[in-house]
Amino acid sequence: MPNPNQVITVSSMNRGVNARRTKSTHPRLLSLLLLLLLAAAGCRTVPPLPPVNLSQPGWTVRQGQAIWRPVGTSTELAGEILVATRTNGAAFLQFSETPFPLVAAQQSSHEWQIEFSTENKRYSGRGNPPSRLIWPWLGRILLGEPTPKNWSWRLDNNGWRVENRVTGEAVEGYFANAQ
Repeated sequence: MPNPNQVITVSSMNRGVNARRTKSTHPRLLSLLLLLLLAAAGCRTVPPLPPVNLSQPGWTVRQGQAIWRPVGTSTELAGEILVATRTNGAAFLQFSETPFPLVAAQQSSHEWQIEFSTENKRYSGRGNPPSRLIWPWLGRILLGEPTPKNWSWRLDNNGWRVENRVTGEAVEGYFANAQ
């Protein structure tokens, strides 16, 4: 006949094993759920902005020539520039070395994106673009927004120049026309 103490002991041992299993699986399960939640939130990207139709009313289009000195180099690239702005905060910018577009930047009142076609890269976000990206800021500056900290801006009869004094990146040029 089994000793009642042994049954209690076996039963208590099982409870102890179950309690340990429960304690060890709950943190794992919670960690896994938390990881999945963070991954789902972190993978959310800003969709590309819709294409711009510059023939719609309200766009001010400026075209001209520009020289770009990218970050970390003394080499300058000369090309054609197109900057289109609207009073609602929208802007479109393209810098090209004919026939290749090198940079295209676009913004709405609350989103921005920039594409470097030679590197096959696109960056986008909500709110203000990072101050390390000079191209999306050119449209904002032409709309009258102040430059980010440690930047310089000049506009006169001879042309314009914007420079990030921290990184050394600069763009200068002139516009041949304005609509």
